Amino acid sequence: MRLLWVGTYERDYPRGRVLREGLRELGHVVVQCHRPVWERTTHKAGSFLRLPSLAGSGARYAAGWAGVLREERAAGPADVVVAGYPAQPDALPAHLVARRRGVPLVADMMIAFGDTLAGDRGRAGGVAARALAGLDRSLVRAADLLVADTACNAEWIVRNLGARPDRVAVVPVGAEPEVFAPAPEPPGPPVALFVGKLAPLHGLGVVLAAARMPGTPAVRIVGDGQLGGWLAAELARDRPPGLEHVPWIPYARLGEALAASHICLGVFGGSDKAGRVVPNKVWQAMAVGRAVVTADTPGVREVLTDGVDALLVPPGDPRALAAALARLAADAALRRRLGAAARARYLELGAPPVVAERLVSAIRSVTLSANASAAAGLSATNSEGSTSSSSSTTGSPPGPGTTSTRA
Repeated sequence: MRLLWVGTYERDYPRGRVLREGLRELGHVVVQCHRPVWERTTHKAGSFLRLPSLAGSGARYAAGWAGVLREERAAGPADVVVAGYPAQPDALPAHLVARRRGVPLVADMMIAFGDTLAGDRGRAGGVAARALAGLDRSLVRAADLLVADTACNAEWIVRNLGARPDRVAVVPVGAEPEVFAPAPEPPGPPVALFVGKLAPLHGLGVVLAAARMPGTPAVRIVGDGQLGGWLAAELARDRPPGLEHVPWIPYARLGEALAASHICLGVFGGSDKAGRVVPNKVWQAMAVGRAVVTADTPGVREVLTDGVDALLVPPGDPRALAAALARLAADAALRRRLGAAARARYLELGAPPVVAERLVSAIRSVTLSANASAAAGLSATNSEGSTSSSSSTTGSPPGPGTTSTRA
């Protein structure tokens, strides 16, 4: 299969990197026609929604797509066009590219803009919130196949955005083995690592409250983002003993940071969206073979089981988190057992070829369905023509892309 990634998606975002790596390992060809636009906004907390930022992004977007289209026309044949994460801005032009080529459009809908920016992050309301929701619905209408990261998110897309269930595929996020290689525990006192862009769903306040409780091991926070100012103020007011904050680590070295820890933290927020995700950092910790502590949510339960390959605690409960951390800090054998089981679960569900095979199977299913619909339509047309004229049928069979399937 030859897959053509087109648009202004984030080229280096882990989701896309894992998918493309896995596809190549499976023997498929991946071609990218990309121009950077959104990479300039590192934390995606909503500042780009302001008019000056929108104007600048709009100009870069238009110029970017002009370059994408020049490159795409010279890219050769493709079996599938892919709008990578975030796919919403690229929905319409990617749809037109796919229709011109007569192939399906696959769109990575790992997040819904309205759900994330207007809901979880609270950065948009009124007109802006409605516009973001409109972008989400336009992507649903444009794509032949939508890709969600969990079954919970797939169900949300169907329920809230009107997508057809048979046009939404669940493809886990996974993690890159080159960056997140398995590693033995380091020597020294246990350290719990929290990595993230400090978005509300991560439950940073829960982590800080747990870190302040007696018996909790040292916590290292890596990252910056929407709650960066709040975190700085909290640490100035009452820094938990042993807590370290590192504003950022290059992605290529993030695996080293996980390997240097003993316990890895997931998300602990109580929002609806927090309950539907299995974040990058959880998959990455699983790949390294670390004991994971994260909130017990429907999304997480699709992948992890409490006491088997992770410790799961109630969302928004710092006392439960502190107790889990203290338990792991005192029991190296438990950490090793959970870490090994998490690593095995990663290989089962989150290694790039496994993740990519889920996508390939979904694409083949949609393609077979579209071909069957086209064949049925052609048969009906021929049957009608033979009834009206015994000598011949008029017109010609539909060409590629004239039968459209939509999510």
